[in-house]
Amino acid sequence: MTLIKSISGIRGTIGGTVGEGLTPIDITRFISAYAKWVIKQSGKARPVVVLGRDARISGEMVTKMALGTLQGMGIDIIHLGLSTTPTVEVAVTAENADGGIILTASHNPKNWNALKLLNAKGEFISEADGAEILRCAEMDDYEYAEVTELGVITENSSYIDKHIAMILDLPLVDKAIIEQQKYTVAVDCVNSTGGLSVPPLLKALGVANVVELYTEPTGEFPHNPEPLAENLTELSNKIIETKAHVGFAVDPDVDRLAIVSENGEMFGEEYTLVAVADYVLSNGTGNTVSNLSSTRALRDVTELAGGNYYASAVGEVNVVEMMKKENAVIGGEGNGGVIYPELHYGRDALVGIALFLTHLAQRSMNCSELRATYTNYFISKNKIDLTPEIDVDDVLAKIQAKYSDEEVISIDGVKISFGKEWVHLRKSNTESIMRIYAESDSAEKAATLANKIIGELKEMIH
Repeated sequence: MTLIKSISGIRGTIGGTVGEGLTPIDITRFISAYAKWVIKQSGKARPVVVLGRDARISGEMVTKMALGTLQGMGIDIIHLGLSTTPTVEVAVTAENADGGIILTASHNPKNWNALKLLNAKGEFISEADGAEILRCAEMDDYEYAEVTELGVITENSSYIDKHIAMILDLPLVDKAIIEQQKYTVAVDCVNSTGGLSVPPLLKALGVANVVELYTEPTGEFPHNPEPLAENLTELSNKIIETKAHVGFAVDPDVDRLAIVSENGEMFGEEYTLVAVADYVLSNGTGNTVSNLSSTRALRDVTELAGGNYYASAVGEVNVVEMMKKENAVIGGEGNGGVIYPELHYGRDALVGIALFLTHLAQRSMNCSELRATYTNYFISKNKIDLTPEIDVDDVLAKIQAKYSDEEVISIDGVKISFGKEWVHLRKSNTESIMRIYAESDSAEKAATLANKIIGELKEMIH
C-alpha cells in the first residue's frame, strides 16, 4: 500500500492500514485539515467548496466521505459529481467559491485515488499552504461544527456544459473554420470523465464525425490510463481504420492531452503544448513557460515569434507562478498539459483540443504535416536509485561546479544546457530516485548524453 503526501495533493492506493494507504480515516483527516485551512483563508463562517471527481471505481466511496467531512466542518459544498479537473477549476471562480477538491489520481491505475486541493482562484494550493495542511492533519488539529452549523450540499451537474461554452467563447477558438473541414476525430477517454466532456466538446466545435473509444465513465480502465504511445495502440489502429484526420486521448481527469496523427503515429506528448503555443503566438507576440524537463521546441517557437521563453521548477503550481510573473500568454508541461490563462490557470485538455483543431484547420494541412513543421527533439528519461548514505545535494553541487562554464539553472535540481542539448537532474518528490532527463536532436544523442552524465554521477557518488 502507498500513501504520498505532497503539495500537489494526497495520493494513495485504496485500502490497507491507516497511514499506509488512502483509507477512510486518512481521507477524513486530510479533508478536515484542508477545510480548516479554507475557513482560515476565507475568513467566513460558512465557506463554499466545489467538489468533483473522475470516474474511477473508488470515487463514489471517497465522494461520500468528502461530502460528509466538509459538512461536518461547517462548509457548504457545490457538488459537481462526475467532472474533470479543469472543470472543477473553472467552477471555483465562476461560483466565487473559497476552494475546490478534485477526487482523482490522474493517470494512476484504478486502485489509486487522490485529493487535489485548490485555492479560491481555482488553482493548486502553494507549497506553504500545503505544508500547513499537512501539519494540521498530522496533529489532528481541527474542530467540527455543531449540529446547527453543518454544511449544505448543492448538486450542480451543469459545469461540463458551462466549461465547453466558455471554451467556444474564446476569441482564438474558431468553430466556423473547424466545421468547414468536416473532420473525423477519434477519441480514447479511458472510460472516465473524458467520455462526458470530449465528445460533447468536439460536436460543439462542429466536428463532423466523432469515433469514440472507451467513453463510458465506468472507471474500468481498458489499458494503462497514462496517455503514452504504448497505451494508445488501439486508438492508432482506429484512426487508420476510420480514416480519421486526428485522434485525441486524455487521462482520467482530462488535464493531459495526447494527439495521434492521421497516419496513426504519435504527434508527441511534448509537442501538444508546442503546437498550441505556436497557434497562440501566431495571433500576437507573448511569453511562454514550461518546466525544466520539457522540450526545447517550445523555446524555439516562442523566440521565432518574438517572445521570451522561461523555465520553471517541475510541478504545475510552479509553472503557473512563473507564468504570472512573466505575463505568459500560454504555458504548461511537456506531458500534454496546456495552460491557457485566457480561460484559467490550470492544465486543460479540453481547451487544448479546441485551440489545436483551430490551428490545424487554419493551416490547411494534415496532422503529420503540421508536426513536420517543428524541430524534432528527443528526450531520454532515466533514473538512478538513491540510498540513505547518498548526499544528493552534494552530488548536484559537484556536477554543477564541473559544468559551471555552461548555461546552468539550479532552481529545481540542476539543468545544464549544451547549445540545443540539455540534461536535467533532480531528486524525485515521490520516490527514492534521482531523475536524469536529457534532450537532443536524435534519440541516440539524447541517450548518449544521459549515460555520460549518469556515469559521472556514479563516480561522484562512489
